[in-house]
Amino acid sequence: VQLQASGGGLVQAGGLLKLSCAASGRTFSNYHMAWFRQAPGKEREFVAAARWFDGTTYYADSVKGRFTISRDNAKNTVYLQMDSLKPEDTAIYYCAASPSWNLVRGQSVHFWGKGTLVTVSS
Repeated sequence: VQLQASGGGLVQAGGLLKLSCAASGRTFSNYHMAWFRQAPGKEREFVAAARWFDGTTYYADSVKGRFTISRDNAKNTVYLQMDSLKPEDTAIYYCAASPSWNLVRGQSVHFWGKGTLVTVSS
């Protein structure tokens, strides 16, 4: 699976952005999909995930209630709607795919996309 993330940019605190991750190459619908992020000087961290067979979602506590992950298997695309953005959300955002739900712990990731930069100004 090749993953291509897009939609990053500069936004003011309180604003919103929607990231997209387009997948190609294999059967997208058989993979759990997730978003991770890496802020300057910090380790990459889990943000949100969507399970492939029933759409169950899971979020990091830091984004719960503000971010929404969704997937469109017909378009081979996963989205991350980010609302009420905060300066601490500033990071490079990466999409990832795995056949294992250990994905939510950052494990068993089979495919990573190139990141897209989100900058939130105060």
